[in-house]
Amino acid sequence: MPHDHGNAHMDPESGDRRVSIAIWANALLTVAQIVGGILSGSLALIADALHNFSDMASLVIAFVARKIARRPADERMTFGYGRIEIVAALINYTTLILVGVYLIYEGAMRFIEPTEVTGWMVVILGAVALAVDSLTAWLTWSMQKGSVNIRALFLHNLSDALASVAVIVGGTLIILYDVTWVDPAITIGIALYILYLALTEIGGPIRTLMLGSPPDMDCMDVIDAMRRIEGVADVHHVHVWQMQEREAALDCHVVLDEEGWERIEATKATLKNELKDFGITHSSLEFEHIDHAHQEAQTFGHGDTEKISS
Repeated sequence: MPHDHGNAHMDPESGDRRVSIAIWANALLTVAQIVGGILSGSLALIADALHNFSDMASLVIAFVARKIARRPADERMTFGYGRIEIVAALINYTTLILVGVYLIYEGAMRFIEPTEVTGWMVVILGAVALAVDSLTAWLTWSMQKGSVNIRALFLHNLSDALASVAVIVGGTLIILYDVTWVDPAITIGIALYILYLALTEIGGPIRTLMLGSPPDMDCMDVIDAMRRIEGVADVHHVHVWQMQEREAALDCHVVLDEEGWERIEATKATLKNELKDFGITHSSLEFEHIDHAHQEAQTFGHGDTEKISS
């Protein structure tokens, strides 16, 4: 079944300005939260600051990656530089996981050795953080639909906003009821949420970097569609992968019968048009005559079934 791989695009310069604003906003917020967390004794506030710092680092990585990704293909990078955004997303999700694990450890230690917390400072800085996090999430929301790199940032920002709400609630409870255990409890809750987001999203970048097929594409549907084309006897040694986030590619061997061989250029054009319906924009097809075709060939990969069974 054909798939639509189109995405909404934003002017690159406009997108860069949004990311730049988000970087500066998160940098200022991180400094304010760290100072406030130290002065107030709030681990939850420092946890939120570390999360914001990871966001700032992620924004810088994403900003640089966006710039590099626009470079045209050259003799060193014949597929272009677009995959740098996938690498940036993987780095950002990995950073989130490390931050989450660290915060769980710190929260557990704070349960063992409770510390007095100044609730009013936590509430004030939490409110400032919520405003900045909401701004950053808004700046990246419209960009994340077409980029796994920016989606990683958006999820950072969204989780920050929710964490800021939790910090405000915790500070309020400390002011009203003087329950110090709320601070480390909220810290661990923030950490668990960070881990949940990172672990559920990191599979996409890993799959792309491992040259996996697009997750929304059924490769057997693609092969069946190719085999149904007049003149095509079989298809084998198929490789389907994502060159970049929004560009799928395929290479394979196509076995042609006598009629297909005589009309090889027309058959090739029909095959490529069929592949485009599946969102495969780049294809390399090696043709074999049915009388000289590779025998016992694997459908996927480049081996044969005899080697697999032996």
